[in-house]
Amino acid sequence: MTARLNTVVLDTPDPHTLARFYSELLDLPITRIDGDWIDIGDGTTKLSFQLAPAYRPPQWPDPNFPQQLHLDIRVDDIDAAEAKVLRMGAQLLSTKETGFRVYSDPAGHPFCLEYD
Repeated sequence: MTARLNTVVLDTPDPHTLARFYSELLDLPITRIDGDWIDIGDGTTKLSFQLAPAYRPPQWPDPNFPQQLHLDIRVDDIDAAEAKVLRMGAQLLSTKETGFRVYSDPAGHPFCLEYD
């Protein structure tokens, strides 16, 4: 048996907004819209978004509202990347850790921008 990861799926109350956010951030085109399911990708990398009407966003680092998963995104220029994600609707959560900054996307999922 051969197994491989096909996609990572993020629940969200608004798949279109979240797909556009990550499409712009990762420079990946929207490749499929099927009702309340949207894929972005380049043939190698794929990220999907599905409608979750009762979605309850994480409140990092509060364990009562766990993050469940997060994405680490490597960038060349942290200041330029931060300005971009904030302009796109992300919120800065933490700059305490060396080598990465923590943000939340428009649906509240935590993600990190990593840098050297």
